[in-house]
Amino acid sequence: MRRNIRSMDDVLTLMDGLFAPEADRWTERAGDWWDGFYEDRSKPVPFFVAKPDESLVSYVERGLVPPGRALDLGCGPGRNALWLASRGFQVDAVDLSSGAIAWAKERALEAGADIRFHCGDAFAEGAPAGPYELINDSGCFHHLPPHRRVSYLQLVERSLAPGGYLALSCFASGAMGSELPDAELYGSGGLQGGLAFTPESLRWTFEGMEEVELRRMRNEPSSSTCFGEGFLWAALFRMPDEYRRLGP
Repeated sequence: MRRNIRSMDDVLTLMDGLFAPEADRWTERAGDWWDGFYEDRSKPVPFFVAKPDESLVSYVERGLVPPGRALDLGCGPGRNALWLASRGFQVDAVDLSSGAIAWAKERALEAGADIRFHCGDAFAEGAPAGPYELINDSGCFHHLPPHRRVSYLQLVERSLAPGGYLALSCFASGAMGSELPDAELYGSGGLQGGLAFTPESLRWTFEGMEEVELRRMRNEPSSSTCFGEGFLWAALFRMPDEYRRLGP
């Protein structure tokens, strides 16, 4: 007989286990899945390119997000981390996959970029700590099981400096990703490849933060110096000087 729940962390871990390993792609134990995903670097995967998100470039070049400390959450092969470093940000970059981190480190070495990489779960003890002026997330949020949005909001709350920014790229409803209600995902045992969000659901999730911009990412041609896919939302939220999160 196992009675092993006595904290909210225990509850969250139990709920993680309701998802099949191939769908539970964000947790530390899923690093092997992502290592396999990154093993063949020649695959025609859109975000394998060494280009930053067009939205991120736009925020910085318009002066919306000034240089400072930045956390690249789910950095993959490091394309956004490298660009931020080239623009004067002090960058911490975290990913579950050792293969992705190895690839990102190779790119950083080639570019002469000074980036602190961390392989592991961004929500776990020992992960990079703020305060950060920018948290950039290009593709992590839509791979979270619903209950882990709580962990995500807690990470943002404790890591983002007052007046700091969350730059988020995630699947747009009607274009990419699963639109099943949260409750039904637990019955299906998977994330259906990633979750889609409406503008209203993003605003509700990040209620308490200031919406700076929320739009569809622009499609960028292969000749562009930036990455852009129209099936993604590009959102920029600002942490108020006095942030008060709703809920417990």
